[in-house]
Amino acid sequence: MTATGRLTTSVAPAAAEILFERHLRAPEDPVAAELRPTSQVDRAHVVMLTEQGIVGRETAARLLAGIEELRATGFAPLRRRPAPRGRYLAYEGYLVEQLGAGTGGVLHSGRSRNDLNATVLRLQLRGPYDRLLTECDALGSALTAQARRWHTTVMPAYTHHQPAVPITYGHYLAGVAAALVRDLDQLEHAGRELDENPLGAGAVGGTSLPIDPYRTTEFLGFTAPLPNSLHAVASRDLVLRLLAGCTVLGVLLTRVAHDLQSWTSAENGLLHLPDDLVGSSSMMPQKRNPFLLENIQGKAVAALGALTAATAAMSTARFTNAIAVGTEATGHIWPALEATTDAVVLLRLIVEGAEPRAERMLRRATDGQTSATALAERLVVAGVPFRTAHHDVGDISREAAETGRPFEEVAAERLTGHPARLLAGLDPASVAASATAGGGPGPAAVLAAADDATARLAALRTVAGARRDRWSAADKTLTTAVTTLISGSAA
Repeated sequence: MTATGRLTTSVAPAAAEILFERHLRAPEDPVAAELRPTSQVDRAHVVMLTEQGIVGRETAARLLAGIEELRATGFAPLRRRPAPRGRYLAYEGYLVEQLGAGTGGVLHSGRSRNDLNATVLRLQLRGPYDRLLTECDALGSALTAQARRWHTTVMPAYTHHQPAVPITYGHYLAGVAAALVRDLDQLEHAGRELDENPLGAGAVGGTSLPIDPYRTTEFLGFTAPLPNSLHAVASRDLVLRLLAGCTVLGVLLTRVAHDLQSWTSAENGLLHLPDDLVGSSSMMPQKRNPFLLENIQGKAVAALGALTAATAAMSTARFTNAIAVGTEATGHIWPALEATTDAVVLLRLIVEGAEPRAERMLRRATDGQTSATALAERLVVAGVPFRTAHHDVGDISREAAETGRPFEEVAAERLTGHPARLLAGLDPASVAASATAGGGPGPAAVLAAADDATARLAALRTVAGARRDRWSAADKTLTTAVTTLISGSAA
């Protein structure tokens, strides 16, 4: 979308890529998407078989060379090859044809498609999972940065869509950051199953060959092999846990988007979005539509539907390897991860670009009598029972609303028998600044909450970075082992 007259810029590039441009790119090659991680497992498996003396070095070297050639060509010879029993068997069949049964035929020794598929799923999930965590971290950083920036910008907190008590916009953002950290922590916990290696479980009962699952664990960047073969091939609870984590995160994203929709509306006008985060109308030239918020709401709930579908599919199967579990149920994870990540990116753009209209926020806090609770609490300090204070302040609120007079003015008339300090600093800004207990909107409390979220994000970032480093180091170790075996045989 280009400039429209009313809008002077195009939509932000990151949003445009998600909403308008991604579908224009060529879809991911399904052959490479399946066979690249499959061949990565094969490389680790063949090296391990050789080290264990199950496959001879010459045979292993020829087999690995054939696999490397396929990887280098993007599996081009397999693109038009029929796969009546699945792409993996077509791939293995090609290796047998090219290298002979004595070489290509040893590839699947001590292994089944069941444990292979369970392993490949984990490898395939690494990229989308890591991207989701990275984008959540970026959203968290944006929330905490903006919380600090706007930590004294007073606005009403809302309950039941009505002004409640004075807070600050920074206090709101710090609260969202705290919730996001919890959701990110749960996603990190769910992702720990990515580090468990199912390879070696065979079809369901392991294998009698003397394989070494710890070696393939090292080569593939896992932390430990799964100790039970039945669990290794029967369970895809990793998918359910990731979808559950995305669902909970999605609830947060949609709730925040709902708030921001209200606050950016013409009727409220508490927040302003720049031109690159809104859209116009194809017919109505005056419109500034915060449409990204609607995209967030739509994308953030995709995981809920995926979780429901995946859970239903898995619940139909017995606890063993099952297509309903390993194929049908797991198919729902990919679009859900992408949609959730997209929603996170879009919300980050909104958080970074939104500018509070401070005067209007303060006026709404004042007109909404948000200092009423603070006045009741001051009466409690003066010795008035809370329920009596609640009633008396409610009566003041009613009179102010009916007469159109300021709340503080009516309170000053009605509470003449109390000390003058009772009414001092009763404006929303002073009340918000004084509310430091219980994690309230007082400046020090908001900054402390932002600092806490920042520290927790940093800790989770360290965990993710260590995982990423382990994956990279394992890939280098495996490549070295493959290269050494091939070159050693050639020499």
